Amino acid sequence: MTPTPILEERPGLDPITVEVIGAALASIVDETGETLIRSSYSTNIKERRDCSTALFSAEGETLCQAEHIPIHLGSFIGIVPHIMRRHRVEDMRPGDVFIANDAYEGGGTHLPDIVIAEPIFFEDALVAWTVNLAHHADFVDRGHAHIYQEGLRIPPVHLYRAGVLLDDVQELILLNCQVPHERLSDLRAQMAANRVGVQRFQSLCAKYGAEVVIEAGRQLLDYAERKMRAGIAALPDGTWRFNDVFESSEFEGIFPLSIEVTVLGDEIMLNFEAPDQVRSSLNVTYTALLATVYYIVKSIVDPTVLPNAGLSRPITVNAREGSILNCVHPAAVEGRLAACQRVADMVLGAMAQAVPERVTACSNSSCGYAIFSGQSATGDFWVYLETIGGNGARATKDGLDGVQVHATNTSNLPVEALEPEYPITVLRYELIPDSGGLGRQRGGMGIRRVYRADADVSAQAGVSRVHSSSWGLAGGGPGARGHIEGANGLDFTGRLIDIEAGDTFAIQTPGGGGVGDPRERSAEAIARDLAEGVVGPRM
Repeated sequence: MTPTPILEERPGLDPITVEVIGAALASIVDETGETLIRSSYSTNIKERRDCSTALFSAEGETLCQAEHIPIHLGSFIGIVPHIMRRHRVEDMRPGDVFIANDAYEGGGTHLPDIVIAEPIFFEDALVAWTVNLAHHADFVDRGHAHIYQEGLRIPPVHLYRAGVLLDDVQELILLNCQVPHERLSDLRAQMAANRVGVQRFQSLCAKYGAEVVIEAGRQLLDYAERKMRAGIAALPDGTWRFNDVFESSEFEGIFPLSIEVTVLGDEIMLNFEAPDQVRSSLNVTYTALLATVYYIVKSIVDPTVLPNAGLSRPITVNAREGSILNCVHPAAVEGRLAACQRVADMVLGAMAQAVPERVTACSNSSCGYAIFSGQSATGDFWVYLETIGGNGARATKDGLDGVQVHATNTSNLPVEALEPEYPITVLRYELIPDSGGLGRQRGGMGIRRVYRADADVSAQAGVSRVHSSSWGLAGGGPGARGHIEGANGLDFTGRLIDIEAGDTFAIQTPGGGGVGDPRERSAEAIARDLAEGVVGPRM
């Protein structure tokens, strides 16, 4: 069966039909996301929800992304074009499924994010793609001098052909994983999610007709573009600059970062300056940079703009190739999220000069993490990953305490889910008093997690804002800095250390910056501060 081309006719659609179909598309990606989460095996997906789902047009443009993880858009916008460059659309069949993760030849942003993409057919025509991504917390004890050390690189290849699993491809992937039974279960959950996406989109086409659904998708893209342009046009014209720094335990010193944002009419241009890419995991691919910028610009301009490819049309993003923020092969990219968090806050810092009422102060600009691995009593290898995150103060409200921010949106894993599965005890899990920057509106507080190993394990841990602080706005104070502290001389400046049973260590995430003069804080807010242990400024 040869797929027929998508019909070029553009029937006139009334706005109500377009709105109904748009809501249906949003419902589909939400349902596929819940299917993935409920079907998964690993704590990273079933509990922390480190996954995303989306629908794409037949041409590879984002139709709708679920409200999951902003950084995952960087993988989505790359994979379908990569697939269509490597595989002829005319040769695709119902039941074909593609898998990819590579940052350079697969459209990905780092290797743990494995994307499953499936073309959707209706009456022999390719009408859309259903795509999902799951972070497979598997690869540990790896170097980060270049991407070849970071895990298995998968270009867009068939995992299924016409509904038949390619066992040799799956076996090749699982052989290169450290926890293959967990990977297999999560891959099956991803397949289950895509089946839901295919069925729901086909049902939509059966109800309204494929031509109507396709045309509604085009009009939704155009509507998002118009709305984004209108929002940008409402901003003052001008150019604003902002400087920040970036530091990590993976390299010595503090790197300067800067941004120049120009608004002209209904378009916005963002130019980044960053040092050369480094022999560490912290480099950012261009698609990851785009995903971060699209998210933060949307949040400033108009959070109600539909999450599709139309919103990006008035946005231009520039960063020098070969730099940390636009790396080239073979740069390592495992920890790219740390730099992406800085990117989001830099955009806020620049736009605070133009529209201070629309932005927050600096959030923690970080993605604090802990990764444990070891062998169970039965000899099976296991890996456990968690990331922990305060939010910068808003113009009229305090920042949110202890939450993931910006390009990541995962949940903090409940202790009740961690301790039954792994030989780790959480001795303390608490908000850090006085860690949010002071101000008329206080910055969000950071989190402290204190871990005890109940068996001999290996561990990695990292946090940023160790030497710098999350900045405040309009006289608001800085947030407290991040910190990792190990008992018995444990030193986490390296990537991986061995921990003996009974050893403990603590991660403290940075707090967010405050907004406004602290002397203008209301009596009610001050009373709340005293109850929460906020007592005064800190260095």
